[in-house]
Amino acid sequence: MKVEKQHRAMTAFQEFLTTPLERLLQQHINTDTTEAALTLFHDMAATVPAYKDFLANHAINPDEYQSFEDFQRLPQLTKENYLQRYPLAELCRYGQLQTCDMIAVSSGSTGKATFWPRFFADEMQTASRFEQVFHDSFYADSKRTLAVICFTLGTWVGGMYTTNCCRYLSSKGYPITVVTPGNNKEEIFRVVQELSSAFEQVVLLGYPPFLKDIIDTGIARGIKWRPYEWQPYQIKLVMAGEVFSEEWRSLVGERVGSQHPCYDSVSLYGTADAGVLGNETPLSICIRRFLAENPDAAHALFGESRLPTLVQYDPISRFFEVIDGTLLFSGDNGIPLVRYNILDTGGIMSYDAMLQFLAKWGFNPVAELQKMGGRGVRALPFVYIFGRSNFTVSYFGANIYPENVTVGLEQPNIREWVTGKFVLQVQEDADKNRFLSVVVELAPGTEESEEKKQAIASSILTQLKRLNSEFANYVPPEYQTPQVTLAPTGDPEYFPVGVKHRYTRK
Repeated sequence: MKVEKQHRAMTAFQEFLTTPLERLLQQHINTDTTEAALTLFHDMAATVPAYKDFLANHAINPDEYQSFEDFQRLPQLTKENYLQRYPLAELCRYGQLQTCDMIAVSSGSTGKATFWPRFFADEMQTASRFEQVFHDSFYADSKRTLAVICFTLGTWVGGMYTTNCCRYLSSKGYPITVVTPGNNKEEIFRVVQELSSAFEQVVLLGYPPFLKDIIDTGIARGIKWRPYEWQPYQIKLVMAGEVFSEEWRSLVGERVGSQHPCYDSVSLYGTADAGVLGNETPLSICIRRFLAENPDAAHALFGESRLPTLVQYDPISRFFEVIDGTLLFSGDNGIPLVRYNILDTGGIMSYDAMLQFLAKWGFNPVAELQKMGGRGVRALPFVYIFGRSNFTVSYFGANIYPENVTVGLEQPNIREWVTGKFVLQVQEDADKNRFLSVVVELAPGTEESEEKKQAIASSILTQLKRLNSEFANYVPPEYQTPQVTLAPTGDPEYFPVGVKHRYTRK
């Protein structure tokens, strides 16, 4: 029996249960975030064998790094230079995997698993993000709430992590009841239809395209998602893993009878590496909806014509930096991380700077939310995320890499038809349902045919399912088959001659 482990769990849970959300966030807003980051660095340098070795290999003496300027000189951690170079136990404190009590799994470009251990106490930080969502957006502190977990269950991080955090909220006193059908559509329909009448609201938690599919399929089956006098519950959505447009939010919201878009759905910025890093708030959604309607303002703010995910974050729980447009974060986990580069592009902005920028464009989001009661306005900093760099697309929460598709094009017969170049992207049809598109370049002299399209799509699907466990388990079977388009050699739109080829498009 490890008494220290027992004490750590009891202390973390007791603090979570007895500290009001308002007090916790206000304390963190008023705390020196740079000092907290430095403290984490020194703790890692003293207790994590892998990080000790990493620093030694970079000729770094931790005792000489005492200021934030010193902290900013520390080398970045990546999956390649750190996580994949050390045994799993050495990445944990004291070189002991048993300091953690659960391991989640994510799969990379080759399908090889990456393991992410964590301890019960680590989940309390993420539980506070869920508390923000359920308290500030859904008023779940006073409404009987059914939380329906629609994320994939099993070793993958989303389902079990979300389930645990929702249960912790119930332990804290929130009138929340959790049910876990996972991504089993029939079970989701059954629990909603049979249990919802006992609750004032139903929260569906899952990947955005899957939740839309659930809603659309339910409508086709006669399920009344919209509130009626005889069915007074409200549908709310918690999502993660995908960037979606405000038009998408409005469309899906309309189908479930959403009256207040800023309060009826929330997206989480999460990762297997460290749980939830930030979350949409009524304030961030209000701002994003304004920016969606004012592209000039959005371009002035973000420097791009596309609209990123915009969330707020707790700067003590997760400390963000931006280097050359790439996000780094530091945070305490089963595998603690300092200046970790997760390969997401984006930026950060303080609360005051954001409001000052919007004021120049004649918009006051706080005043807008005051018209709806004003809940969810907190002076937390913002982080915006465009997503991973140019080598992956996200589909139903699964990261899909070009390497997965390449193998499908290298199979016998098919490799004779194609050059090996392709463009992978996630697109939407007229009803805003997402599908996986692969535009493939035909070899010179090869003619397009429906038989070739079907054979290539089947081969890509086979390899995706074989190589990428996230794809196989996250994406519903009816959405797995890619839509293949065949283009001639040197097609100017997708395969221009003399230009470095990019295998993905956002």
